[in-house]
Amino acid sequence: MHGPGSAAWLLVALCAATGAYCLLRMRSGVEEQRRTAGSEALMGFGMALMAIPAAVITPPRAAWALYAVVFGAAALRALWASRSSAHHLHHLVGTFAMAYMAVGMAAAPSGHAGHGGAGAPLVTGLLLLYFAGYVLWSGARLVPVATAGGGPSASGWGDRPELARACRLSMGIGMVAMLLTM
Repeated sequence: MHGPGSAAWLLVALCAATGAYCLLRMRSGVEEQRRTAGSEALMGFGMALMAIPAAVITPPRAAWALYAVVFGAAALRALWASRSSAHHLHHLVGTFAMAYMAVGMAAAPSGHAGHGGAGAPLVTGLLLLYFAGYVLWSGARLVPVATAGGGPSASGWGDRPELARACRLSMGIGMVAMLLTM
C-alpha cells in the first residue's frame, strides 16, 4: 500500500481528515448515524495508518495481523448489522477489503505491499471494480439537486448528509488507491 511518498502522504491526510470528521458525526442525535459514523471513523483512521509510507515506518507482521483481526471483527459486525440495513453491506465490503489488505501485507515478504503479488489478483480486481463503481455512484450523488425548501437546513455538523457522502466518496477513492498498489 506504500506508493510514492507525496501521494502516500496525501492519502494519509485524506483518510485521517475523513476519520476525524466521522468522529464529529458521532455527535448526531440519530443513533443509526452515530453507529455508521463510528464504523466509518474506524475505516478512515485504519486506512490512514495503513497508508503511511514504508520509508517512515514498516510495521512488524504482528501489527498487520492485528489489523486483520480488528477489521475481520468489524466485518462480522457489519454482516450482523446488514440484516437491518442494506447500507451495512457496503461496510461489510469495506471492512473485508481492509482485512484482505492487512493479510496481504502480513504475507508480503518485505512486510509491505506496493510491488505486486500481495494478494489474489481476482479478489483484488473484484474489490477494485466494486470501489471504482462506488466512487462513480457516490460522486454522482454529490451533484446538487433543487430542494423544495430552498434554504439551508438547521442541522449540525453530524447531520449533514452531503458531508457524509463526501466523506464516503473520499474513503472510496482512498480504497481504490490502496488496492491499486497491492
